[in-house]
Amino acid sequence: MHVGRFEFDSPVVLAPMAGVTDRPFRVLCKSLGADFAVSEMVTSNTALFASRKSQTRMNHEGEVSPKIIQIAGGDAQMMVQAAQINESLGADIIDINMGCPAKKVCNKLAGSALLSDEALVAEILTAVVASVELPVTLKIRTGPAPDCRNGVAIAKIAEQCGVAMLSVHGRTRADKFLGEAEYQTIASIVDTVDIPVLANGDINTPEQACKVLDLTGAAGLMIGRAAQGNPWIFQQIKHYLQTGKKIPPPTAAEKADVLKWHLQNLYELYGEYSGVRIARKHIAWYCKGKKHAAEFRSNVYKLESTDEQLEQVDAFFRESQVENQQDVAVA
Repeated sequence: MHVGRFEFDSPVVLAPMAGVTDRPFRVLCKSLGADFAVSEMVTSNTALFASRKSQTRMNHEGEVSPKIIQIAGGDAQMMVQAAQINESLGADIIDINMGCPAKKVCNKLAGSALLSDEALVAEILTAVVASVELPVTLKIRTGPAPDCRNGVAIAKIAEQCGVAMLSVHGRTRADKFLGEAEYQTIASIVDTVDIPVLANGDINTPEQACKVLDLTGAAGLMIGRAAQGNPWIFQQIKHYLQTGKKIPPPTAAEKADVLKWHLQNLYELYGEYSGVRIARKHIAWYCKGKKHAAEFRSNVYKLESTDEQLEQVDAFFRESQVENQQDVAVA
């Protein structure tokens, strides 16, 4: 599939997630097999671009291309300005958010709230596509609510407006993240438009990835929550799709090395005070399912320094490695 000058073969990519897909996580996931990674959502209110949050979210320093910035808003001209500024800052692709179900976003008639106003969708997409020389992509859900799945209509509008690629989460706005993703609407969108479509939602294992591709006929897959604490999922899925075989999960030592790299890059980007606090959720995700994880998380949440966090992470995974070796010996 092609998105502007970029070419991908059945890509497996990292979904944009607010508070998660910052530069360190994008770089990490790309290094572990993600074909590309979309930034956290950036507001289209350019008056806020000087804020620490916006500056951090628009920072792609050292990141390999394609550098994809996702913008969100409900005003066409504000979206145009946001797209043009990010183009000037070195973005390779502009992604438009019409998929976020969060109240604070939808209350401003942005994110997935826009799916209820097809005329405004067309106005925003037409304006942004015409305003930049970069490819413009779009993230949507299957519709506003289960009784109003208009994803096919939105996809047609997107294609007519010149959008280069669609990513579709298999839930409606009303569903938020509840229940199971449905893939029939994604399949209908794939059958309706000629632009590439990525399937998103509940893709947690290599087997499920294969199933979703078969069900939808999508050009590729977008992985969100399943990558939290498991950035190896991209290479796991790609290997399975290519060979039909699963690769072994990372060892405790490998997890520790990757997590420590991740933490050090968070500290570098955010500084010690914010970095330590942002790191806590990532540490919790990496240790999920391991023995004594609850006690470990409780202790980590109390730590205030980078050195303490790194020391405790190293000790926890070293102990996990020993326990794994003992379990193997007993077996």
